[in-house]
Amino acid sequence: MGKSARVQNARLAELRAAQAKAERRSKLMIAGATVGVVVIVVVALVVAALQGGSRDVTGQSASALDQATFAKLTSVPATALDTVGVGTSANPPKTIDAPALTKDGKPRVVYVGAEYCPFCATERWPLVVALSRFGTWNNLSASFSAPAPETNPNTPTVSFHGATYTSQYLSFTGYETATNKMTNGQWGKLDALEGDDLTLFQTYNAPPYTQSKGAIPWISFGGTAIQEGASYDSGVLLGKTQAEIASALADPTSDIAKGVNGTANTMTAQICKLTGQQPTAVCTAPGVVAAAATLK
Repeated sequence: MGKSARVQNARLAELRAAQAKAERRSKLMIAGATVGVVVIVVVALVVAALQGGSRDVTGQSASALDQATFAKLTSVPATALDTVGVGTSANPPKTIDAPALTKDGKPRVVYVGAEYCPFCATERWPLVVALSRFGTWNNLSASFSAPAPETNPNTPTVSFHGATYTSQYLSFTGYETATNKMTNGQWGKLDALEGDDLTLFQTYNAPPYTQSKGAIPWISFGGTAIQEGASYDSGVLLGKTQAEIASALADPTSDIAKGVNGTANTMTAQICKLTGQQPTAVCTAPGVVAAAATLK
């Protein structure tokens, strides 16, 4: 194994360890949280009380995504995507034995995350790029994960809260279950999962389908494949602006493009399985074909 591969594996191991730590906090916002998490909450509240107050965290407020950044994010050059191929992406979607998920006769993609979550912030970038190849976004906003002492504080990202997506090939629903602002030890509530979507999340975001229960980010691709956690090293995004990240996607030699575009290609390959390999130009692109070979 070469030095670069060892370094990449080490960074991914650190990423997974950090994700596992963040997942324990993320479960506080999701129905069906375990007793162990409840104990953590109680202990945290007791400690806060002994210190004379409850912990508050105020993240940066979301704002409109400027048009130049939006354009670069939603129209990454095909040459950049094809040159990257899989890039530094890991943790591709995996197939599960579950009923197909559709809406209005089209396969449905469901994302569940939260604005405070740094790994959700990481994963939104490639999801936007991938879905842009099948349809059109509106009202994406610029946002950030929660500040310190959270893991990977202030990771720059976009938010799906209030955003809309239209496509002739598939349907998309994005849930941001909480804000990046904590008051009295609780993240502010945002989008609530209800009905069939809550059942979907509770059923297929738990072992044996996932490594742990209630982890975010969590994505269902047509009901028959799921993805949990981030797929590349979030560190490449830290300290950047949304505009700088979007611009970097056009440069296949950049670490950002290798992570974001590589993950977008694997997501695209998974979606192409749902759409019957349509549109042809997207699903037969060299980067997508290379990524398809990594799907589980």
